[in-house]
Amino acid sequence: MSGLSAGERVVAAIDQGTTSTRCLLFTRSGRMVAVAQREHRQHFPSPGRAEHDASEIWRAVTRVVPAALRRAGLGPENVVALGIANQRETTVIWNRRTGVPLARAITWQDTRTTDIVAGLAADTDAARWARISGLGPATYFAGPRLQWLLDHVPGAREGAERGEVLFGTMESWLIWNLTGGPDGGVHVTDVTNASRTMLMDLRTLEWSDALCSALRVPRGMLPTIVPNARVYGRCAGLLDGVPVAGALGDQQAALVGQTCFAPGEAKCTYGTGAFLLKNTGSRIPGSEAGLIPTVGYLFGGHPVYALEGSIAMTGSLVQWFRDALGMISTAARIETLALTVPDNGGCYVVPAFSGLYAPHWYPDARGVIVGLTSYIHRGHLARAVLEATAWQTREVLDAMNADSGLPVTRLKVDGGMTANHLLMQCVADVLDLTVERPLGSEAVSLGAAYAAGLAVGYWPDPEVLRRNWHRAAAWEPTMDPGLRRREHDNWRRAVQRSTGWARSD
Repeated sequence: MSGLSAGERVVAAIDQGTTSTRCLLFTRSGRMVAVAQREHRQHFPSPGRAEHDASEIWRAVTRVVPAALRRAGLGPENVVALGIANQRETTVIWNRRTGVPLARAITWQDTRTTDIVAGLAADTDAARWARISGLGPATYFAGPRLQWLLDHVPGAREGAERGEVLFGTMESWLIWNLTGGPDGGVHVTDVTNASRTMLMDLRTLEWSDALCSALRVPRGMLPTIVPNARVYGRCAGLLDGVPVAGALGDQQAALVGQTCFAPGEAKCTYGTGAFLLKNTGSRIPGSEAGLIPTVGYLFGGHPVYALEGSIAMTGSLVQWFRDALGMISTAARIETLALTVPDNGGCYVVPAFSGLYAPHWYPDARGVIVGLTSYIHRGHLARAVLEATAWQTREVLDAMNADSGLPVTRLKVDGGMTANHLLMQCVADVLDLTVERPLGSEAVSLGAAYAAGLAVGYWPDPEVLRRNWHRAAAWEPTMDPGLRRREHDNWRRAVQRSTGWARSD
């Protein structure tokens, strides 16, 4: 039973990510005892478009949950609650009666809503978006995608107005299916995912009539906004009777999994993209530097807010280096290749494949490699690819410190890329900070488990969870301050050369 004592109960977490869906089982100490994973197809029908098949993702859930239980030697009766962490902003609409999506889900990487967003930004009261939702108009968020689907999918708007078509981000879609689907499925969204739609009032934590009207979204198709730790319903069929009791967007789940419960504590998750969040407590943070005020989590009566900076390409940049350029055979090989050289040789990679995210928000930027000479070879390019992630982290952290006035003094990290020791050393060097990785690297799924466990009393309160956090590795800065300043200046010059490339004509 994977080291479990007889009769021990666990919390299950579904981690629904950009490339795969997993089910993980956790004990009271936060130890993972089993995991099962299933990848799903990525659909890129045209430049700037990225889609997932939501039905394929639901089928993956029905496979990974029983697989994880089998690997642990457990049955549904051993599961005290189920939590969900999900890729945020990915947008699904489906038929309430049949449970069939009307179109593929539009993912968070998709930029097809550029024209919609430009129209919102040109509005005479464009500032209302940030004033109400905390979010400025951007292709990154779910609301404009929902408007696009309503305008372009045949029958979608008419069905929504009749109450036959429902909207949700991925956790909403999964909760609805887990709790019965067409036969009584619960239609809810958690407050962290709702805060990423451009449709929720960040102060009241309710849908904004003004913003829904501006995007022409029928209110009846929207899910009910709920806290992150609450019994939403019970599983029907799969894990029959088990409470579905927690849900968070993946990055907020990592904030919880890293136990960043005090204002000023911060984490960065390095996966397909990278996401840095800092707890700002009960205060809704403002940002003059292009960062996103968002809900960190809501467990009790009052929300905890966070400031977020997102980086579009980190792990996916390594995948591009492997698959498109053929420079390495596996993603892990990039570290070995980068270690064949002492530095980047004056070469810099700016991975603005779909524009630059925080703190720049340059949608017209595109990827560039600068500083190429006959001296540069694969090793230099590999190191420049890794350094791109480190420098983008630096840009976000600098903006975060400037906005909050409360400097981050150490950075907790998680995600698959933290296994790359050279990358983590680069991050520590360019940030001039201690970087810490916990003993378990599954902060996202652990955060979902924590939320569900808190809802059913498996854990009594968030502070108890701090005892589960143990440091596995730490990196201290070793870079010469003068070299750090010069490299930072070179990086900023490279970023400037990436802007202004994409044109609508």
